[in-house]
Amino acid sequence: MRKVIVQEWISIDGFAADSDGGIDFFNDPKFSKGWEVDELVFLDSIDTIILGANTYKMFVDYWPEADISKELVADKLNSTTKIVFSDRLSSAPWGEWEAAKLERGDAAVIIAQLKQQPGKDMVIWGSLTLVKYLISRDLVDEFQLAVAPAFLGKGLTFLPEKYNAKAKLKKIKSYESGIVLLTYSITSSD
Repeated sequence: MRKVIVQEWISIDGFAADSDGGIDFFNDPKFSKGWEVDELVFLDSIDTIILGANTYKMFVDYWPEADISKELVADKLNSTTKIVFSDRLSSAPWGEWEAAKLERGDAAVIIAQLKQQPGKDMVIWGSLTLVKYLISRDLVDEFQLAVAPAFLGKGLTFLPEKYNAKAKLKKIKSYESGIVLLTYSITSSD
């Protein structure tokens, strides 16, 4: 069965964005050092990128035109199948690359079906509302949390308000820039 992997950048105190939805706390080019090589390897393990409408808009403004000499993962990211969940968008173009597939149905039903199909794992980046919904439906199998060396004090989380699950630490990797990647698999829900 394919896994759904949530890969989120978070602050030390667990926020995925500041109170206004800003992500400047991890938007520092030095954080890419070393991370981008590992992310390139990670992209080989997935065949689908899942995005909510807001994250799609942020990504599509940058990635389709990203310079491969500055963004090592650009070509792989751009060529990977993308699914965007939105009731507001009418299409999901991706520059000169293949457009993202737009889904308007119940994300939990669609993701549950995709998990049963053959293929590689799927990743969700950002997309806090979508992530919370899929977590609440027990559809997330793994969390990869890139902890940035910053405290926000308050902000937006990626977890639903009432989430109780057991997780098993699979991997810890630290980077020279101060980023620590924590990988957990979900073992059970209470």
